[in-house]
Amino acid sequence: MKNVTFLNPEFFWLFLLIPVAIAWLFWKRNQQSTTLKISSLKGFQTSSSFLAKVKPFLFVLRLLALSSLIVAMARPRTVDVSNKTKTTKGIDIVMAIDVSGSMLAKDLKPNRMEALKRVASDFVLERPNDRIGLVVYAAEAYTKSPVTSDKAVVLDAISSIKYDNVLQDGTGIGMGLTTAVNRLKESKAKSKIIILLTDGVNNAGFIEPETASDIAQQYGIKVYTIGIGTNGMADFPYAIAPNGQFLFRMMKVEIDVNLLQSIAKKTGGKYFRATGNDKLAQIYNEINKLETTEIEELKFYDYDEKYRPFVWIAGFLLLAEISLRNTIFRSFI
Repeated sequence: MKNVTFLNPEFFWLFLLIPVAIAWLFWKRNQQSTTLKISSLKGFQTSSSFLAKVKPFLFVLRLLALSSLIVAMARPRTVDVSNKTKTTKGIDIVMAIDVSGSMLAKDLKPNRMEALKRVASDFVLERPNDRIGLVVYAAEAYTKSPVTSDKAVVLDAISSIKYDNVLQDGTGIGMGLTTAVNRLKESKAKSKIIILLTDGVNNAGFIEPETASDIAQQYGIKVYTIGIGTNGMADFPYAIAPNGQFLFRMMKVEIDVNLLQSIAKKTGGKYFRATGNDKLAQIYNEINKLETTEIEELKFYDYDEKYRPFVWIAGFLLLAEISLRNTIFRSFI
């Protein structure tokens, strides 16, 4: 009887009749057997009869039968639910991430790059029904993960992001955006999204950001832009010590807000500013809510009715009571 539900639980109110029936039996206990009135019992031998003592318990069989019928009318049953989901409006998303040296600045903890990796990983896990790709850029750009539904591949690509000498240092926003557009231009998805994150100004690359945003607009790709970095001064890396460690100093944070706002507006997206870890997480949560995927869910219910055993029990108890009352406990009067 595990995971049993009742279709008509209102019938359990009938259990309130059980105390009434017991009270009625107690009130009429002396009238349950046929009586013979005589003037004196002196001529009869008196003895205690076991059957006479047990006979009132026949009423218990009737109460149990009534209880079983009440449970049967409440329709106990178990249900096996199987789900089938179908994505009716999928979204393809490419995250274009700035991996220039300035992403090691410590205004976010432990630094901008590590903070972003944590938030981006959470974002991927919350998009189980969408395809996601990853582009990294500095002065140049390349695809680190193609647009795929395999979240393990994307998460592994995010975790492996680091500052190295693979890309020439600098910030080529146009390069990063164009590479992301190339990943989506052939997409058949109903909605195509780029999340472009940078912490500086466009100072490298041979493709202008305005040109890249025009291309995105032509392909119907929406771009959400994020400027990451605190307001004012931040602890930036500026050189590498002989032991290979970065040297840091306080420098002014410069983000081309006007450019990022222009890209977002032209493509129908939105611009955000992440000044701290919590703010960065809030931005990705907001984008997650803005870009929802329509899911069609079909549920199949297989009910297994459990009332039949209670009907059989009730019938057996009533038959037993009637049989005993008319055989062993039958009165001779």
